[in-house]
Amino acid sequence: MSASIKGAWLAAEGLETILAEDLQRRGINIDRWHGRLGLSTHAAVYSPWALDIWAEPEQADITSIRHAADTLRAVQRNWSLYAADCFRRAGLIEDRLPPVKAAPVVFPAPAPTSPLGAWTLLDTATLLFSARKSSPFVNGAPSFVENRTDPPSRAYLKLWEACTRLNRWPEPGATCYDLGATPGGWTWALASLGAHVTAFDRAPLAPSVAAMPGVSFQQASAFGLDPRQLPRADWVFSDIIAYPQRLLRLARNWIDSGQTRNLVLTVKFQGETDHETVAAFEAIPGGALAHLAHNKHELTFFWSEDAARRGASPLPGLFQAETGMPCAPAATESDG
Repeated sequence: MSASIKGAWLAAEGLETILAEDLQRRGINIDRWHGRLGLSTHAAVYSPWALDIWAEPEQADITSIRHAADTLRAVQRNWSLYAADCFRRAGLIEDRLPPVKAAPVVFPAPAPTSPLGAWTLLDTATLLFSARKSSPFVNGAPSFVENRTDPPSRAYLKLWEACTRLNRWPEPGATCYDLGATPGGWTWALASLGAHVTAFDRAPLAPSVAAMPGVSFQQASAFGLDPRQLPRADWVFSDIIAYPQRLLRLARNWIDSGQTRNLVLTVKFQGETDHETVAAFEAIPGGALAHLAHNKHELTFFWSEDAARRGASPLPGLFQAETGMPCAPAATESDG
C-alpha cells in the first residue's frame, strides 16, 4: 500500500479547472488528474465543486483481475467504479464484484444508506480505492424516474436532487415560495408534494402549473419582494438567473428577515467563477454549497434555521461540519 495519494475529488465534466481553483484557495493542490478525478497528496477536504470526494484513498498493487476484486471485497461489499482508463480490465474486475443496485430514485425517497466505496485503475497494475466517499450515489450522480409529460421543463430534476441531497423536502401543506418561478418546473415539483406554493415572477406560469391545486401566482420581481411583508414560509426556493452577488444579497435578505425556515437557491455563474462570492455564501451560518449532478456552471445553496441555531451544516453526510471553511438577468427571472 502507498499513502502518497491522500485526497481525491471527482469534478463534473468541464469543471475540472474550477474545482482545482477552489481547492487551491483551500490550500490544496491537485498533483495529477485521472480523467475527471483530481488526485492530491493532501488529505481530502470539502469543496462544493466536487460531485464526489474520496475521503480515504488507498493504493494497492494488483497482479490479476481476481487479485483486484479480492482486495476490494476484503474491505467491504459495495463498490462503484470510476473508469478513466484500462476500461476492459476495469470492467472485468467490476464483473467479479457484487452488483450495486443503482436503480433510479422514485422521488421523494431518502438517499441510499448502505456503505458505498469508489475505485479506479490508475494503470493495469495499480488500484486506487476509497471505502468512504461523500456521495451515496455512483460517481455522485443520482438518476430519477422522470416525469416526461407533466412538468413544463426538466428543471424539476435539480430540485429533486437538491431535496434528496438534503434528505428533506416540503411536507404536504407546507408553505413554499418559488422565486423566479416561470415556467414552473420547481413549482410543479413542490405542488406535486402537496405543498402550498406561491410562485413569484414577472412572466406567467405555464397554464398547466398555474391550475394545480395549492398553487398561487403573484406577478412580481423576486428582488423587489420584502420578506417581512409576506407570511412566514417553511421553504423558499429559487432557480433565478442572476449574478452571484445579487443572489447573495437575496439570500441574506431572506435569512436576516427570519421569514423562512429553509432556503434552497441556485447560484449561477456567468463567465469567470466568482470564488469570493462562493466564500461569502459559505460563511453564512447554517448554510452550505454543493454542486449537483443536474447543476451546470452553478452551485446550490442550502440553509436552514435549525442548522444555523446548531452551528452545523444543513447537509448530512461526510464533511457536513465544514461550513464556513476558509477558503445580466433575463426577461424572466428563472429557468425553473
